Amino acid sequence: MKNNSKITEISLDDVPQMSTKANYYDGEIFFADNISSIPQVLDKFKLRFIAFVFCTHGEVTLHLDSREYTLHARHAIIIDSASVVSVVKPSPGCMCKVCAFNPELGFNFMTKGIFETMMQLHRNPLVKFTNDEITLMLRYYELAKFKMDNPSLNYGKGTMAQILKVYVYDMVSCITKHLGQDNNEMMRQGDKLYRRFIMLLSENANVKRSVNSFATELCVSPKYLTSVCRAHSGKTAGELVAMSVVGRVKQLLLFSDKSIKEIAAEMQFSNLSFFGKYVKKHLGHSPNNYRRINGYGR
Repeated sequence: MKNNSKITEISLDDVPQMSTKANYYDGEIFFADNISSIPQVLDKFKLRFIAFVFCTHGEVTLHLDSREYTLHARHAIIIDSASVVSVVKPSPGCMCKVCAFNPELGFNFMTKGIFETMMQLHRNPLVKFTNDEITLMLRYYELAKFKMDNPSLNYGKGTMAQILKVYVYDMVSCITKHLGQDNNEMMRQGDKLYRRFIMLLSENANVKRSVNSFATELCVSPKYLTSVCRAHSGKTAGELVAMSVVGRVKQLLLFSDKSIKEIAAEMQFSNLSFFGKYVKKHLGHSPNNYRRINGYGR
């Protein structure tokens, strides 16, 4: 938990410490049966992860980036990384499922459709699903919970990432029907540039680590690219590049059988020492220790 200009930033690692009722947490993905199981220890906080909240009973009111939203049954709200949340007020009997994950995971399955839907949700994050759609969303949640309740059927952390991936694809398909598609020709130039940059990141997570190389490919200056990224995400181009690379590194360290040397080669690091220093800088541990601490292969 980090205090930034009097607004406390909460990472995904902080959430299980705030609640003893998490159904699943593996360092990257978090599931909880009810938003009320997470105590309101802070009046205002900034998320450093992405959260989907589905209301199944009652209602809950919250302020998201100073705008008020009220969720009723079949409502869902998508809370993006760096959003400021405050004044969370669930009604008596309110039930909301929570699914949260680190934003680095998003680069592993980003598509043009997902990006455009997330851009629209940034402007209007509240969606009302049909009965069938909310049932589908909850079935994914129940599948994940069932696997956690039955360890003999849980064949590895990688399966949870795959469930989340399909979960997001189906959720985006449902949301898109309610939001409608933005006309690409009506998008601002900055929106188009940001989308192209994110698409390049998702395609080159194991190749490019230089903002200059992305800026050259996009035919803009690194300074302009960074200004556009900061306006859209609150992060610099360099920070987004690092998130993309780190997300791919995590995926390979935790969900593949490749050796550290093979991973370093795939990620195109010049040598093992440089790779080790990069991982230590961004993940706080050496590659081998990160695997050991986070339960590699389980």
